[in-house]
Amino acid sequence: MFRVGLTGGIGSGKSTVAERFAALGAGVIDTDLLARELTEPGTPTLARIGAQFGTVVLPDGSLDRAALRGLVFADPGARARLESILHPPIRGLMLERAACLQTPYVLLVVPLLLESGQESLADRVLVVDCPQAAQIARVCRRSLLAQAEVERIIASQIPRARRVARADDIIDNGGQPAALGPQVERLHRAYLALAAEA
Repeated sequence: MFRVGLTGGIGSGKSTVAERFAALGAGVIDTDLLARELTEPGTPTLARIGAQFGTVVLPDGSLDRAALRGLVFADPGARARLESILHPPIRGLMLERAACLQTPYVLLVVPLLLESGQESLADRVLVVDCPQAAQIARVCRRSLLAQAEVERIIASQIPRARRVARADDIIDNGGQPAALGPQVERLHRAYLALAAEA
């Protein structure tokens, strides 16, 4: 199946864009949702996280995401250990789910697509882009995080200019929501054509 890797910085609007593609008939697999599924209480992945980071991240048997985020964004080594636990099962489940889809093409929504070297899994890389000020405002509003914490997360991701430079396609999500529709529709038509040729 023709695969498009959709990525972008935190707060860029990846989920909103993916929903627009899904409404047009694209298959969508969101790795953030897979990560939540794989870290439900009782799962082997959650047990490995608990063994690595201790009860501070599992105070009642379920994952305290805020505590884990605080640990990994303060310590690059801790972040690397977490990614070594999470990325292999997420990747495996993502590819398994993609193989079961009956859609013309699939969007693999992977926030760290470029950082983790997973762009090789995709035929095209689609970056959702917006100014950093918009990212910060959206995340603070959505997640109630402090601005300094959002800035730390952004700093841990690939710089915006490098992300855009590695894109095959770009959606500008820095303007009004109405501007998204035409961009998504144009790329959907392009991906349908590419998928038909694949």
